[in-house]
Amino acid sequence: MSILNVTNLSHGFGDRTIFKNVSFRLLAGEHIGLVGANGEGKSTFFNIITGKLMPDEGNVEWAKHVRAGYLDQHAVLKKGMTIRDTLKTAFDFLFEMEQQMNDLCGRMADADEEELAAVMEEFGTLQELLDAHDFYNIDPKIDEVARSLGLTQIGLDKDVSELSGGQRTKVLLAKLLLEKPDILLLDEPTNYLDVEHIEWLKRYLQNYENAFVLISHDIPFLNSVINIVYHMENGELNRYVGDYSRFEEVYAAKKAQLEAAYKKQQQEIEDLKDFVARNKARVATRNMAMSRQKKLDKMDVIELAKERPKPEFHFKEARAAGKLIFRLENLVIGYDEPLSRPLNLTMERGEKLVLKGANGIGKTTLLKTIQGLIPPISGRAVSGDYLYPGYFEQEMSGVGNNTCIEELWRDFPAYTQYEIRSALAKCGLTTKHIESQVRVLSGGEQAKVRLCKLINKETNYLLLDEPTNHLDVDAKAELKRALTEYKGSIVLICHEPDFYEDFATKVIDCSLWTTRL
Repeated sequence: MSILNVTNLSHGFGDRTIFKNVSFRLLAGEHIGLVGANGEGKSTFFNIITGKLMPDEGNVEWAKHVRAGYLDQHAVLKKGMTIRDTLKTAFDFLFEMEQQMNDLCGRMADADEEELAAVMEEFGTLQELLDAHDFYNIDPKIDEVARSLGLTQIGLDKDVSELSGGQRTKVLLAKLLLEKPDILLLDEPTNYLDVEHIEWLKRYLQNYENAFVLISHDIPFLNSVINIVYHMENGELNRYVGDYSRFEEVYAAKKAQLEAAYKKQQQEIEDLKDFVARNKARVATRNMAMSRQKKLDKMDVIELAKERPKPEFHFKEARAAGKLIFRLENLVIGYDEPLSRPLNLTMERGEKLVLKGANGIGKTTLLKTIQGLIPPISGRAVSGDYLYPGYFEQEMSGVGNNTCIEELWRDFPAYTQYEIRSALAKCGLTTKHIESQVRVLSGGEQAKVRLCKLINKETNYLLLDEPTNHLDVDAKAELKRALTEYKGSIVLICHEPDFYEDFATKVIDCSLWTTRL
C-alpha cells in the first residue's frame, strides 16, 4: 500500500533549482535512506512533504489518516518547559480527548433521556480510544523512553533551554518515538548522539514495523537500518533497492556505463561532423553529407551530470609549538555546579586526543575551559608556549544576514574577493552557495564555511567540537585525510570511531571523570 506519492515536483530558491520534475513513493514497511551531498535539498524535500513549504510545481499526496512524525535538525524547544513537560506534549491529542470526556460529564446532569444516551455513547467511544492508546500508563512510557535515550541521567525536571545540542536532539527524538506516528521522517538523527544511544536507535529502527525516511551521512548506521535508497543529485531523485553499499555499487556501474556511452557518442558526432565538412561542397558526395547532417540533427545527445566540486581541506600550519600544549592540574569544570572530578592530564606537541562519552557530561565545557573561554570551578589549566589555536564550535552563531563572502571577509579583511571566492570554492561550495546568506544554507554547507575559516588561519593546535556533524560523505573523508596529515596537535570531540581511529594517538572516555553519571 502506498503511504505517500510525490509526482512531478519542482522547486527552487531564486535562480537556484533544487528539484526538477521529481517523483517519489513510499510504501508500507519501507525503510528508506534519503542520501546526497550537502545542499542537494534533502531537508527542503522533508519541509515540502510535511507541508511546511509549498513547492513551485507538483503534487504531494498522503494516504488518509496517516500521521507523520518529523525530527527536524533545526527544531527549537520552548524555554520554561521541563524535559518531562516536553515529552508529555507527545500525548496532547489524548489529553484533548480526556478534556472532551470531562466536558461530556458536565453535560450529563442537564441532559434529557435522548441526549443522555448520545452523550454516553460518545463518552464510551472516547474511553475506548484512551484505553487503546494506554492513556493511563503515560508516565511509565515516558520514563522508559527517557531512560533508553539517557534523559533520566540529565533529570526530567531540567529546563529544555539549558540543554546541549545532543541533549536537545535526544528530547526531540524521545518525543517523536512516544508519538508513535505511522511514518517517521528523521533528519540526521545521529548528529550529537553518543555511541551508546546511536546503537539503541539502530536497534529501534531495525525492529520498527512502520515505514520511515532517514536522512543521514553516517554510512554504517544507514547500512544497518535501510532497505531502499533515494539518491538526490542535480535536481533529480532516483530509487535504488538495497542498502547504501548496494546503492554505491549500482550507482558507480551506472555512471561508468553512461560515461562510456557518452565517449562513444562524442566520437561518432566528431566523425559525422568531419565527414559533412569534407564532403558537403563536392557534388558527388553532397547527398551523403546531407544524410549525415540529418542524422546529427536528430541525434539524442547524451549529457553528463555536472560534477559537484569536491572539497579540499589543507590546514595552514604555524610555527611549531613548545613541547607542552596544556597541563590540567586538579581541574574541576562546570558552571553553577561541578561537572567533573579533579582532572590531571598533560598533552604534548604532536598528540591527537579524542574525547568521547555521552552528551551533556562536560566535553564541550572542558574544551572551553582549556582555552580560557570559561573559568574553572577549581584547579587550573596551564597552556604551553607558542600556541596558535584554531577552534571549531558545535554550532554557528552571530552570522546575521551575512553572505558567505561577507562572513569570511570579516575574519580575513586583507583577502581580495578572488581569494575569498577561491577559498570557499575549495571547501566544496558552488558560486550560488558562496553568494547566498549563511543562514539559508544547509547544516553541512554552514559547516564548510566554518571549516574554510579554520583552514585559512595559521594554527599548530586544533580544538574541534563534533566537526563531522552534517558533513556529507566526501567532505567527511577529506576532513579525515587533512587531520591525519596535520602536523600540529588536535583535541577532537567525536562519536564516530570510523572517523578518528586511524589518526588518534589517545582516546579519553570522559564518562570516567564526569559527575553526571
